[in-house]
Amino acid sequence: MSVLVVTGTGTEIGKTIVTAAVAAAAADRRVAVLKPAQTGLEPGEPGDAAEVARLAGAHVTAVELARFPEPLAPATAARRAGMRPVRPHEVAEAAEKLAADHDLVLVEGAGGLLVRFDDEGATLADAARLLAAPVLVVAPAGLGTLNSTALTAEALRARGLDCLGVVIGSMPSAPDLAARCNVADLPVAAGAPLLGVVPEGAGSLAPADFRTRAADWLAEPLGGHRAPA
Repeated sequence: MSVLVVTGTGTEIGKTIVTAAVAAAAADRRVAVLKPAQTGLEPGEPGDAAEVARLAGAHVTAVELARFPEPLAPATAARRAGMRPVRPHEVAEAAEKLAADHDLVLVEGAGGLLVRFDDEGATLADAARLLAAPVLVVAPAGLGTLNSTALTAEALRARGLDCLGVVIGSMPSAPDLAARCNVADLPVAAGAPLLGVVPEGAGSLAPADFRTRAADWLAEPLGGHRAPA
């Protein structure tokens, strides 16, 4: 795959750290990370794409298409800022351009799959459809994740999109019963394999340590050597 779309079942669940882990595991390849819409940051502040590059290494090119200052859904943030929203065709065109010069392009969404890019209802799913790209779903570990994961997978299937698999974005060091059971239940809910489990706090590791450990967290389709579930 030359383009992989990374989405989540919600916000603040580890999408950026999972994206960084996938990029780090591809250290022998030229990788680009594309953030279509960065919200909640002012100009000059490092965003999610920059964080992926910081953690994953110098082989990563970080690209942002649009930035909106308020921490809201992209469509709402663009409208409130009086700025032009990002469009799915712009995301697809940027990803295809990056793919011409990179071995792997990771497109990291904002929030979940169906969060609106614009007031016409365009979403990350539309960009994935234009790219004919597989989608990786990042999910939380704990109680409630099975329903949101199943809904995301169902939305992908309804649009004819390929769910490559699921990654747990932040697994506690002492997981409770629900989190332990969800390791087995998430691939059932998604109808796709569990391709990774990233430990809680991974983003706080020193970049060199993060790069060394990233492949341990991911299964072979994502460049790692963890056994898929």
